[in-house]
Parts: sequence; C-alpha cells; structure tokens
Amino acid sequence: MSRTMPRSDFKFHTVVRVRWMDCDAQGIVFNGAYMGYLEIAQAEYFRTLGFSIYKIAQRGYFDSAVVKATLEFKAPARIDELLELHARVSRIGNTSLTLDVEIYQPDSERLLSAIQAVYVGFYPETLATRPVPGEIRALVGHFEASGEILPLAEFPALAEAAT
Repeated sequence: MSRTMPRSDFKFHTVVRVRWMDCDAQGIVFNGAYMGYLEIAQAEYFRTLGFSIYKIAQRGYFDSAVVKATLEFKAPARIDELLELHARVSRIGNTSLTLDVEIYQPDSERLLSAIQAVYVGFYPETLATRPVPGEIRALVGHFEASGEILPLAEFPALAEAAT
C-alpha cells in the first residue's frame, strides 16, 4: 500500500479530535485507535452519500465486514489534536469494497497515517459472501468519478433500506 493520489483529490473528508482514550501514556495515538478512525471515516463517507451503513445492515439490504486492514504509520498524532480523515473507495469488486483513508493535520500536507481496508459483503444468517449491490456500486462510482452526490431517490431499494 502506498499513497496513490494527492490529498486534494479525495472527494470526502471529516474531522476528528484525538481523545485521551486513543493515546498511550505519552499522549501519542496508539495503533489500535486507527481502526476506530477507519470506522468513523467509513460511516461518515456513506452518510455523506445519503445512508447509514448500520441502518442498511439492520434492514437486510447489505452488510460487510473488514477482512483485511493495512496501516502505514508516518508521523505521530497527539492528544487533543484535530485530524482530517480523507477517504475514498478505490475499488469495488464483486463482493468487496476497498476503502483508503489518509490522515492529515488540518491545513497541512503532512501525511500522518494511511489505512487501506477491504470490506467483504456477507449474509448475516449464513455468513456466506454476497455481491455489492448495484445501487451502491453506481452511487459510489459516480461520486468517486465526479464528486457529485446523486439523490438517493434514484436508487429505490437503497433509499427504502436507508429510511
């Protein structure tokens, strides 16, 4: 995994503040906290597109689990700092989505960490893999290509699961 695009090319970002519970005794973010930042980036990315990943999973439309996560540490983040989480879906396979997250200090090009996670869709009842729905594929693909968020009403099954 390596940085593949400039920070300004990410279509989505959100800001978090480093909490004490994210840090070791020296006040530096410890490695396990980055999985929490990954989840925040994932949830907020899809919320920006118009739906909650939690709600569509509860309604049986689509659920996924992390099957692989890679973290590259570049520089420390410290207690009470603001962090920008820049996220993009870099690949959609038949049953998987790859999410890239890069973490920066605000107003800086200093890359602190990079995370890449592969999520695989599954059926909760059987744990068998399932395809990424075409509506999610189309919504994400359009957003990543153009930066435009299409109305959820254009995706009726997803819109129903999201309400």
